[in-house]
Amino acid sequence: METQNSKTFPYLVGLAALLVAGSAAFYSVYGLSKLFAGAALAVVIMAGSLEFAKLVTASFLYRYWTKINGFMKTYLLVGTITLVGITSAGIFGFLSNAYQGATVEFEKQSTKLIYKEDRLEQLEEDKVYLKSELEQSVALLPDNYITARRKLREDYNPKILNLNEQILDIKEDIGDLKTVLIETGVDVGPAIYLARTFKTDIDTVVKFFIFILIFVFDPMAVVLVIAYNIAMVHRAEHHTPPENTEPKKRKKWWKLYGEDKPLFEKLVKETIEPDITEKKLDKVIEETKVIKETPTVPQDRGIHYPVVENKNK
Repeated sequence: METQNSKTFPYLVGLAALLVAGSAAFYSVYGLSKLFAGAALAVVIMAGSLEFAKLVTASFLYRYWTKINGFMKTYLLVGTITLVGITSAGIFGFLSNAYQGATVEFEKQSTKLIYKEDRLEQLEEDKVYLKSELEQSVALLPDNYITARRKLREDYNPKILNLNEQILDIKEDIGDLKTVLIETGVDVGPAIYLARTFKTDIDTVVKFFIFILIFVFDPMAVVLVIAYNIAMVHRAEHHTPPENTEPKKRKKWWKLYGEDKPLFEKLVKETIEPDITEKKLDKVIEETKVIKETPTVPQDRGIHYPVVENKNK
């Protein structure tokens, strides 16, 4: 006899299959509706019906694999695998859309930061170039050309000061952008940490995890549906209902109408005088039954037997 755990386990498998398949279908339909935003409602209806048909087809293939022809078997198998690929593509679209929505501000600030850092590097190179040019120009003048040397320094100093001011402003902007990136990067903090750990960019890390999810998500839903069918078939084959050893007691016909005794006995008791005791009443009922059950002698129907008549004479 099956234990309580073995009875409930197939239903746990069915619940897991329902949750995984339902969530996979939702994410896939949502992702496909975003991909074909011009006809979102039509895509939702089409993709939803295909998701339901995919699960039913997987169950049908398991239950009737040996009872269908080769062409139908091949077509349904290829169709199911194709629908798994479509569902995975829809899930990829949903997850990538969610990632882009969470990182759009982060990417915007990151682009600004990259531009500011490049600009800072260029200004620092210009500053170094101006200083080297000034030193070379001063070195070419004779030592007694003091006024010329002063004139060169007066010409280059404003340019160098201007570069210093720009460098300071850009450094301040870079500091502000890094603060904003810390605030907006909370949602993608794990991705940033992993990207730094593996020394790669965030997009590569996110794509890697999305591919892992889609390779497991919908195939797991289909396999769980087949596992549920296996569990239910196995339960039906090995489940034996308990036999009822005690014979079923049928109620007598008069008890079906709420009577305690047969109608005949009841009528006899009602017609007998009330002063008769219970024993006499039962005796009268028994005698009445005997009289009722005594066979009657058939009457003379006009048939005469000569031998009998002669004896009588």
